[in-house]
Amino acid sequence: MYTDGHGMGVPLSMQIAIIDDNVLTGIGLQHLLEDIIPVAEITVLQNFNEVDEVQLNNFVHFFVASRIYFEHSVFFRNNSKKTIVLVSGPMLITGVRTLNVCQSEKTLVRDILTLRSAGHGNVKVHSEDSLLSPREMEVAVLLCKGYINKEVAEKLNISMTTVISHRKNIMQKLNARSLADIIIYVVMNGLVEIGEL
Repeated sequence: MYTDGHGMGVPLSMQIAIIDDNVLTGIGLQHLLEDIIPVAEITVLQNFNEVDEVQLNNFVHFFVASRIYFEHSVFFRNNSKKTIVLVSGPMLITGVRTLNVCQSEKTLVRDILTLRSAGHGNVKVHSEDSLLSPREMEVAVLLCKGYINKEVAEKLNISMTTVISHRKNIMQKLNARSLADIIIYVVMNGLVEIGEL
């Protein structure tokens, strides 16, 4: 167990470090990871020197900026199973997983969920299985698959007003800020496969 700043025990298996000198990237990724893996403790560091100040063995993953990765490649290659390199475009780095942070939020969430399922199996993070009604689940799945309100209405044979009402209820029930939050919910609850998005 690792004790956080509040005296709470956090399992070692849920410690994740984001190492990026771009503050906005670090904070944005932190919020997405907190939504996807709410039991994880995310530590955001702005440079590799800060890594020395924390216990390295506590982390199961390092999300690291490509520049920092290359500057400290020996460390990250020795921890290649834990390392995910943050890249700005479709860049391939041999022997390490990458995450393109310069893409839409929906695609970024899908890629993080893909990394998570590849590394940890299909683990349900959310347990609110009955949070949405069956019709709201249908609407949520169709929205996540890219259907617009009009198409959802036609597919489910309901009015546009009803779709908009369901969409509003879904956002409220899930405390969702965007479609990405709905995507996280439907994937983590097995309502849709990542490949279907």
